[in-house]
Amino acid sequence: MTNQIDTNETKMVIITGMSGAGKTVAIQSFEDLGYYCVDNLPPALLPKFLDLMRDATNNIHKVALVMDLRGREFFDSLFEALDLLSEEDWLDEHILFLDANDEKLVTRYKETRRSHPLAIGDLPLKGIKQERKILDEMRGRAHRVIDTSSLKPRELREKILNYYSEEKQEIFSVHMVSFGFKYGIPIDADLVFDVRFLPNPHYVTHLQPLTGLNPDVSSYVFKWSETQKFQEKIMDLLQFMLPQYKKEGKSQLVVGIGCTGGQHRSVALAEYFAKRLGTNYITHVTHRDIEKRKGH
Repeated sequence: MTNQIDTNETKMVIITGMSGAGKTVAIQSFEDLGYYCVDNLPPALLPKFLDLMRDATNNIHKVALVMDLRGREFFDSLFEALDLLSEEDWLDEHILFLDANDEKLVTRYKETRRSHPLAIGDLPLKGIKQERKILDEMRGRAHRVIDTSSLKPRELREKILNYYSEEKQEIFSVHMVSFGFKYGIPIDADLVFDVRFLPNPHYVTHLQPLTGLNPDVSSYVFKWSETQKFQEKIMDLLQFMLPQYKKEGKSQLVVGIGCTGGQHRSVALAEYFAKRLGTNYITHVTHRDIEKRKGH
């Protein structure tokens, strides 16, 4: 017998709407909200997907599905599939319809130099008008319609996060990564700060085998005026930059702090900045090279 998922916990958002209205931005936004996302799921496969969700071992409780006219050969079965969803009492389904005016959609197609899925090799406007007619009933069934005509991608993302975030606030986190330059710069770092100019605990005999997590090492690193000036200047910079990154729609900023071997200075400073920033942001710390005992 299949284990049943806990009722009242499973949310499903069906993302649909006009081609070019922002469904790619939408699905990325739901991913940031922790949803299990599937792009371009044929409606005919929805019953099988529901069977998967019913299995508690899959632990899927938030799902976002994009269904649009890319799967037009299956689209006729969409309303039947939606009726099926409404019969599932353990499922909280929600239809999000993204729209934009014809002029804006034509402009977007010209900018991307892509063909409309209903007007391959023809003028985009022809496909747009045909699609709008096909989707008219779907728009009427939607729980929420967002007109993206005047929205930038980050503004659409902000709307979605505001509407669907359980905390009703934007998700933005800062990930501090300490590392050693001798092992390479983290490939996912957005910002990198080089602290090799600071006095090095490696050359203090009793501190050499320790790391920046040790209070004696951190005290040594922070006692120097150079370190203190660096701390404040970088904090000023981050406090200015982070709201700008957040405003532009970035969900995570990775900040690399590098010393020679990633054992002492970078570790202590990554911990410091994470603690300071943690009063206003979700912060994470990774000490990438702290276990590599090959000297500085």
